[in-house]
Amino acid sequence: MKTMTCNQLGGPCEQPLRGETADDVIKAQDRHLRDVVKAGDADHEEARNQMKGRWKHPKQSMNWYSSTKRAFAETPED
Repeated sequence: MKTMTCNQLGGPCEQPLRGETADDVIKAQDRHLRDVVKAGDADHEEARNQMKGRWKHPKQSMNWYSSTKRAFAETPED
C-alpha cells in the first residue's frame, strides 16, 4: 500500500490518498475531489474541474497519467 496526497495529484490539500496501484490512488483522488466540492469546498473546485476535463485532451491527459504513475512508483510503501 502506498500513500500520495491530494496536492501531489494536483489538488490543494494534504489529504492522504492510499492505494495498491496508481489507479487506486487516482480513483481515491477523484472521490475526494467529488466529495469535498459537493460539501461546498471551493478550494477544490479548480482541481475537480481539471480532473473532469482531463480526458477531453487525451495527449495532456496521458502526460499527467504517466507522470502520476511514475510518482506512484517512486513513492515508498507504507
